[in-house]
Amino acid sequence: MNASLTPDLWEGRRVLVTGHTGFKGAWLCLMLHRLGAEVIGASLAPEDGPTAYQALALPALLAGDEQLDIRDAERLCAFVRATQPDVVLHLAAQAFVGRGYRDPASTFATNVGGTINLMQALRGMTGVQALLVATSDKVYRNDGAGRPFTEEAALGGADPYSASKAACEIAVASWRASFPGELPPLATARAGNVIGGGDFGEERLIPDLVRAIRSRATLSLRQPEATRPFQHVLDVLRGYLLLTERLMTTLEAAPAALNFGPADGEISVRRLLDLWGAATGHAVDWRLAPEPTMPEAGRLALDSREAARILGWRPRLDTPAAVEATATWYADWLEGRDMVAPSTAAVDAALASHATGRTASSPRLAGIKAHALSAASGWVR
Repeated sequence: MNASLTPDLWEGRRVLVTGHTGFKGAWLCLMLHRLGAEVIGASLAPEDGPTAYQALALPALLAGDEQLDIRDAERLCAFVRATQPDVVLHLAAQAFVGRGYRDPASTFATNVGGTINLMQALRGMTGVQALLVATSDKVYRNDGAGRPFTEEAALGGADPYSASKAACEIAVASWRASFPGELPPLATARAGNVIGGGDFGEERLIPDLVRAIRSRATLSLRQPEATRPFQHVLDVLRGYLLLTERLMTTLEAAPAALNFGPADGEISVRRLLDLWGAATGHAVDWRLAPEPTMPEAGRLALDSREAARILGWRPRLDTPAAVEATATWYADWLEGRDMVAPSTAAVDAALASHATGRTASSPRLAGIKAHALSAASGWVR
């Protein structure tokens, strides 16, 4: 059985999401909105060009939409104190490996310093039920052996982005141990290589592929045989929320950190493109990049058995279905369609298949189920 979210825990809750203008943050806000939460976003302004924030029409759903830099400790603290959230989901980050090489100091200042600023702002606040900090699957010291990393594996990171995320993990553990009576229950969530509609980030496989398709160009690959734990964004976010629910309820002790990875394991970049071609009916035209733009690990795999054991979390979609859902979203977007309805249907379908804590006659739950059934084609064709 796959664990279910509990809508009653979210209905009317004041939830602060940092990084809401990013790919995962935008989808998380939509999911929380559909669960009945009062969602407040705090983030830098959206990146130039298309974004999930824009495609999901997020501003219309938010109770608050603040543009701020989490490196500004004073402003962040004032905003958090004024907001008085019930729950905080921290996704704001410098999330690009290549940008980490180009600007390592800013990467550490955001990913480590910004997280510390948030924890400091929350110290001593009453009424905050949980703090979840999203880090990355790249927090582990990767020797290239390809063994799946468990939560007990050594932290590390050769590149600035990975090292900053590992350092963030250490900072969270330090604040948890040092200020136990002053902070809400907190945990970190480790996932990466998340795919789904609305990601337009730089130097990422799917966004690069979509840009190539849009411009009728040949996709350039850095490492076609590199393996990664690709998985769908809604599965990962459901894991984040299940872990947050555990922090909120205190019925059972929550783990300090959990991995969220695909059930069917990692696949190569080449294999993902084959799956994309199978889903769309068009083989991907690609070539090998003339030289690597940055050093990267050849293999990366996650062991998510603890998330399954503790939370009952498992991905709803296997990797081929995740790729198909992603390809379908971008195909519709490339045709100029309004993506709000199919994206909302995707979230509703995910929630309908896992929702619990209410009777089927509940207006919100019944509405979610009816919407999912009537618009299921927006999820996976």
